[in-house]
Amino acid sequence: MTTFQPYKILQGTAVALFAAAVLFCSCTKRNEGNVVNLSDQDTLPLLQSIGVSTLISDSGIIQYKIIAEDWSIYDKTDPQKWTFEKGLFLQKFNDKYQTEAYISADTAYYYNKLRLWELRSRVQVKNTKGETFKTDLLYWNLSQHRVYSPAFMEIQATQQQLSGYDFSSNEQMTDYYIHSSKGAFPIENTSTAAPKPPVASDGPSTPPKDTVH
Repeated sequence: MTTFQPYKILQGTAVALFAAAVLFCSCTKRNEGNVVNLSDQDTLPLLQSIGVSTLISDSGIIQYKIIAEDWSIYDKTDPQKWTFEKGLFLQKFNDKYQTEAYISADTAYYYNKLRLWELRSRVQVKNTKGETFKTDLLYWNLSQHRVYSPAFMEIQATQQQLSGYDFSSNEQMTDYYIHSSKGAFPIENTSTAAPKPPVASDGPSTPPKDTVH
């Protein structure tokens, strides 16, 4: 059984989406009637793809699906970046092709040279343990192998609920901590009832026989 490693999905996204862009670039709408000002070249994407949906396989088995409505590559910006202004959805399948984990965000950016993902607005991550992480800002530093967020974070786990700020985690989203946290934890009732004192008897259980005087 493979463990959920979101950074592998995001690393694979870089390669898969580049290939997808080549395949789907013909779907990009361009207005041939407008003349592009050369001074605006720095603000134009090198490549833009609309309606990206692609699968990533590992050892010949399909494990991930990536969906992006709008994806653009900017090579003249500093730093160079890929933008997903209309959302990004990454899905992980188990061996039965059922969804066992996912990552979603309304907006996403990938900075090539920094090897940094920035996920914004309604970010949600669910791992294979069933834990769900919700925030409006999440960073994935592939060089440092670290996931972090200064924003408010909500964590829904099987046995606990946490919320707070300054979230930090390993790439597997299994070893994490959060500052200024508050939450609810189930408390197992281990107390035992005190033994009841013996009830005093008012007399013998059967009435005594009449005595003949």
